[in-house]
Amino acid sequence: MSLIRIGLIGAGNISATHARAVDGIEGAHVAAVYGPTRARAEHLAKSCGARAYDSLDEFFSGQALDLVVIGTPSGLHGVHGAAAARRGIHVLVEKPIEISTFRADALIATARESGVRLGVIFQDRLKRDVLALKAHVDSGALGTPVLIRAQVPWWRPPEYYRQSAWRGTWALDGGGALMNQGIHTVDLTCWLGGPIARVSGRAATRFHSIEVEDTAVAVLEFANGALGTIEATTCAYPGRARRIEVIGTLGTAILDGDRLVAAAADGAASSVPENAASPAVNDPSAHRAVLGDFIDAIRNQSAASCDGVEGRRSLAVVEAVYAASRSGTPVLVKSDEIPITIGRCV
Repeated sequence: MSLIRIGLIGAGNISATHARAVDGIEGAHVAAVYGPTRARAEHLAKSCGARAYDSLDEFFSGQALDLVVIGTPSGLHGVHGAAAARRGIHVLVEKPIEISTFRADALIATARESGVRLGVIFQDRLKRDVLALKAHVDSGALGTPVLIRAQVPWWRPPEYYRQSAWRGTWALDGGGALMNQGIHTVDLTCWLGGPIARVSGRAATRFHSIEVEDTAVAVLEFANGALGTIEATTCAYPGRARRIEVIGTLGTAILDGDRLVAAAADGAASSVPENAASPAVNDPSAHRAVLGDFIDAIRNQSAASCDGVEGRRSLAVVEAVYAASRSGTPVLVKSDEIPITIGRCV
């Protein structure tokens, strides 16, 4: 088994989670950490026995790397990912893949042209109960999809945005409650329900002093004819778990937080547990699963759980919701992979 030498681009909280996730993956280790603030890069590098850099060029030239994991502000993902790809280094980037489909497409193209793998960290796809829900949907046990309802009622105090200058900005965050916090749920909605063809939506800033929205709602029209809704906010004190309901002609399945609490095609349902939403990623196991999956894809030349094209889909939906909010009219989701065959909005 060949050794996988990993570089971390970013030295903040999520990169610390990436470092902990690498620990325990056989044949992989963190070799280098880049961060624009030298002290933070050194602190993280020391924790995982790596070299620290505050120069991106020196980071790439200082040692050989097989893979970089990018945990910088969302609006820098494309720049940092392309810099690695052009050097022949595989790229695994935090969600969202970028802050616009135009920039995401540029990164996807650079990775393809460079012959490297590009993956996006949507770790929820690999959680046990989420996989069970996916199996229920794909097996047809719920019948024909009718409605998918998704809610992200989270809380972020004002300090959350004040402590990181990039958060809540269009330039580096690309959006708010939907783009940053809700993006995992948007991804699961696309993954479970299939391509989304058209959206209507509204976004607003109701509480926080930020450029972007802290509350958004959307109506979804899936290419298969199903309908859906997404609600996302960072104003819901004290915060509750994300919830997804998949309703079909034969039954309903409900994901509450990370637990499948109801999968009823025969009237049977389990009890709903108490959950609490947390802004921190305290358990690196889901990220470890994504990293392990991506490393296996590199080694075996197999498909990763979420490549660049897959990671783009949720971004395209969020982008369309923002456009619909600005225009006040339904907006087609940007995609070159699906035919737009939907009925009228009524």
